Amino acid sequence: MSRRKTERLLNLVVCLLATRRYLTAEQIRRAVPGYPDSDEAFKRMFERDKEELRELGVPLEVGSDGDGEETGYRIPPQAYELPDIHLTPDEAAVLGLAARVWQRASMAEAASGALLKLRAAGVETDETTAVGIEPRLDTGDPAFPALWEAVRDARPVAFDYQGVGRTSVARRHLEPWGVVSRRGRWYVVGHDRDRGESRVFRLSRIVGEVVPDGPEGSVVVPEGVDVRRIAFDRGDPVAEPRPATVRLRQGAAQGPRRWARDVRPAGDGRDGWDEATLTFRDVDRFAPYLARFADDVVVLDPPDLREAVIQQLKAVLAGGGGQ
Repeated sequence: MSRRKTERLLNLVVCLLATRRYLTAEQIRRAVPGYPDSDEAFKRMFERDKEELRELGVPLEVGSDGDGEETGYRIPPQAYELPDIHLTPDEAAVLGLAARVWQRASMAEAASGALLKLRAAGVETDETTAVGIEPRLDTGDPAFPALWEAVRDARPVAFDYQGVGRTSVARRHLEPWGVVSRRGRWYVVGHDRDRGESRVFRLSRIVGEVVPDGPEGSVVVPEGVDVRRIAFDRGDPVAEPRPATVRLRQGAAQGPRRWARDVRPAGDGRDGWDEATLTFRDVDRFAPYLARFADDVVVLDPPDLREAVIQQLKAVLAGGGGQ
């Protein structure tokens, strides 16, 4: 299903749930974004949408409010509501974690606009039924799905990890207790079998695949463990400041120039480049910053920063940002 169709159907459901009386096809056409201006095209699309909702199990009710009014549509909230749900403690914990990641309506802006149009037309609405979902936080870390599943299944995992300030990776064997987010970064907390203690690993520093390293159900989270407190209290290790040698195109990259400890002509100064020394602590923060300047900045050293900038640029190109 296309995004445009998904938005239109969601808005249609929101409108029909929110109204306290039957809405005519024309009222729906004015309130729901995405319908065409042509009468015939609207009729065909609206008919398809009604069938789609019925196939999805949405209880679309047809009727009128009397007094000779034309046929209208609505969704009775009582017929659309879920029955009482009883969750086990484990299920409630999963939903609690999911609630930290997902919030509000994925089509919140469009849905709100539709409700405003309904109220402007004199249609009473019930805002408590206008609900949905939207990702508040997101992660592009490739390790996230595998670690999420490992926590869910209580399964040990193994992965290669590149620590702060290190150019090489080390194999880690972890009994994961939970995955948490802080300031836009994701961490996995658990028992490190190699060190025999609880550890926190940042997902963006995991290199390659996360693989199972034991049977499902074999991880036991100690009584009273709070993975968020472990991750937040420990925080990120504070790395020592490190120098970076970069080339800056003359007349460009003013941001890094202001940051630089010193700027000097590269070579004989005639090739259009300067050389500068910058100081940084965190590769994961500094690399995206330098990558913003594209081909006006070339990292010469250290190798891990150079590689991180190259990967940032490759990701932009792969996503179409370089077109």
